[in-house]
Amino acid sequence: MEIKASAVRLEPWSEADFDLLRAANAPELMDHLGGPESEEQLVTRHQRYVELSADGTGRGRMYRIVLEETGEAAGTVGFWAKTWQDEEVYETGWTVLPGFQGRGIATAATLAVAAEARTEHRHRHLHAYPSTENGPSNAVCRKAGFELMGEADFEYPPGHPIRCNDWRLDLRAQAR
Repeated sequence: MEIKASAVRLEPWSEADFDLLRAANAPELMDHLGGPESEEQLVTRHQRYVELSADGTGRGRMYRIVLEETGEAAGTVGFWAKTWQDEEVYETGWTVLPGFQGRGIATAATLAVAAEARTEHRHRHLHAYPSTENGPSNAVCRKAGFELMGEADFEYPPGHPIRCNDWRLDLRAQAR
């Protein structure tokens, strides 16, 4: 299944996407997330992405972001189930590789992944938790129609405290 939004399409994560995950692990892309992961951590995360995308239970899915015009992989996006403030919700996150930033790709991919989460009819809300200092990711949330719920403290990765904005999108509301 491919999902289209603007100039991107989302393709389900597969075994073949490990090099994309490695490229998304660049220091400048992981700055707000505690820094790059080790090779072992990447292997574990890749396997988790592959399993999530293949399980079909509505727990979520990971995707590679592909440019419609060229077929190039521009980054990653996904959604997954979690409990937040006693509510079952989906969380979303994305990474756009440096050579593709500043073109609206992250917003288009976030809108597409929200549409996919909406089709699950499982959780009412989709949340994103960018660092309060991550201006570009906070702008993506705003442009994609998320509502700012306030700030929250997180540990990501475990042992690395960060202050995040809690952005929420109502999946039952009319899509943009």
